[in-house]
Amino acid sequence: MHSQILLTSFDTWLPDQVSNSSDDLLERISQLEDFPVSLSFLRKLPVDIAQASSRVIIKIEEMQPAAIICCGLARKRLKLTVESGASCGDALIKTALDLEKLVAGSVGTEISHDAGKFVCEGLYYQVLKYLREHKFNSYCIFVHVPPLSAANLPGIVADFSLIIQRVASFAKIQQTF
Repeated sequence: MHSQILLTSFDTWLPDQVSNSSDDLLERISQLEDFPVSLSFLRKLPVDIAQASSRVIIKIEEMQPAAIICCGLARKRLKLTVESGASCGDALIKTALDLEKLVAGSVGTEISHDAGKFVCEGLYYQVLKYLREHKFNSYCIFVHVPPLSAANLPGIVADFSLIIQRVASFAKIQQTF
């Protein structure tokens, strides 16, 4: 089956990191059985804007997904946060998705207007810019994932699964029940 949602995550970048919570979350999602939409994973992207963006854009061209959900670690956040947009210099590009509807009813996901000024924002900006310039009809969001623990993992997995399903609904992706 053709994958309709592309999910991305980053690799670690500090010597003391055992893993990256964005990748840990995608690993958990990939293990869910009977997920109702077709997913494709591009995991452990290099923590470098140019390299990560290039890999994601190549995958977008190859797959032409209906939606892209990029994920990154937010070490100081406590909840999943969906970024409203990304900037580069004075330029700002916002996601086309209605984020209020996207997170409505979630356990603890919030909307953020600060993508972090690091590789996460750089990747998000480059993907949004590419989609706009090439007139792709794909939706794109960026989700920051806090450090995962036994206490927060069930809620985060539930919220992220809900986000995936809502993105699929907004993009009119046929569910595979």
